[in-house]
Amino acid sequence: MSLDQPRDPELPVTGTLVYQYAPQVVQVIEYGTSADVAFSGQMALPSSGIRLDLYLEGPVVGPKLNGTVKAVDYMYVRADGRTELHIHGAITTDSGKNVALFADGLAIRQGASAVFDLRENVTLLSSHPEFSWLNGAQIWASGTVDISSGQVQVSAYAV
Repeated sequence: MSLDQPRDPELPVTGTLVYQYAPQVVQVIEYGTSADVAFSGQMALPSSGIRLDLYLEGPVVGPKLNGTVKAVDYMYVRADGRTELHIHGAITTDSGKNVALFADGLAIRQGASAVFDLRENVTLLSSHPEFSWLNGAQIWASGTVDISSGQVQVSAYAV
């Protein structure tokens, strides 16, 4: 992923770019409703909504943080279609240090397409001195996920 990749102009972010990541969904665990069927619009969502666990892995690049991310999004899609994100994971830096990642937020479908806009509030934590500045950082992230390919792209900014 390029650091000069254009961002959504409707969502101005002021702050310092910390990282961009482009993980791939490598596994989906379903709890009674198929993700493919639910997101295809072939059926109404059940009144209880649906729960999906999306396992993510991929590169992290940026001026402040580089490495790989492994995470799980404990996604909940409400019956009204609101998609809530609840992500836990770890970024392993190129130097082998771990940074804990937690993010919550929303995925908002772009019309009838397979692409969802992502809006995340991110917390990063590490005891490694070179990354301890992340512990107090407020990080907002935005990006997209294409559910047909499982490709995620997110840019995260300390604000």
